[in-house]
Amino acid sequence: MRVKLKDIEFSSPILTASGTYGYGHEVRDMADVNQWGGIITKSVTRHPREGNPPPRIAETRSGMINSIGLANLGVEKYCNEIIPSLNELQTKVIINIAGSAMKDYLETMEMLESKNGKHVGYEINISCPNVKEGGIEFGVNCEMTEQLTIEMRKRTDKLLIMKLSPNVTRIEDIAQAAESGGADAVSAINTVVGMAIDVKTRRPKLNTAFGGLSGPAIKPIAIANVHKVFKAVNIPIIGIGGIATAKDVVEFLLAGATMVQIGTMNYQNPNLGIQLKGELSEYYSQNEIEKTEDLIGKVEYHSN
Repeated sequence: MRVKLKDIEFSSPILTASGTYGYGHEVRDMADVNQWGGIITKSVTRHPREGNPPPRIAETRSGMINSIGLANLGVEKYCNEIIPSLNELQTKVIINIAGSAMKDYLETMEMLESKNGKHVGYEINISCPNVKEGGIEFGVNCEMTEQLTIEMRKRTDKLLIMKLSPNVTRIEDIAQAAESGGADAVSAINTVVGMAIDVKTRRPKLNTAFGGLSGPAIKPIAIANVHKVFKAVNIPIIGIGGIATAKDVVEFLLAGATMVQIGTMNYQNPNLGIQLKGELSEYYSQNEIEKTEDLIGKVEYHSN
């Protein structure tokens, strides 16, 4: 079950997705966080953010749409209040960073690096609007992605993971830009743009109208994007998007993912990742799979 990213070994290939498990301590009465392969914390930004006004979550038939708006307490409080509790965890911790300008990302990372945190790396949310470039997202532009990765790489020796958006023309181009910039891995995919309307009031169910769709509904999109990226880069991929069963995990591995993240389904069952770890181990035994690496990218095409 053990897998490696760079020189960091994880006890299983199953991680929590950013924003769906808080900072880990919120679920301690419901789940043993230390049983996960690792947790990725909710995004932290340079300054505190209240996020978007409610309603900002809407349930869909097989998932949810959210427009939380990166609500968080800001990096100063994060360093003082959250890092100490993260240091107590017995599992690997990766901190997700978001920003609205290059300076925000860099200052946030510098402040986190200055603390004696036990976290093993950073996942960089590049699906954020760059206010200095008129609101274009960092993750839809190869040049911006590469430049941001280069600058962040200069500031840390820890794992550097760039989180890719599916809302682009060619996700593999963005992945290659992240690889060129020095990323150790990419995670894919972030949410897909979605909208829901209340037919009684005729109003959008979210205050912002549009939000990020996640959950089982996007799994086929995620699988396709992971496989496209797998064929385009040499760095590991962390697959995200609608994982609910051990078979879903295996599907992502076959498509080319080295690890996976569970997100939306955590709201239904905070223990899901722990359960799937056991089910995945059973699958390995039943199918005589010695290690996770034996599955990565092993999808077989139909012969003509």
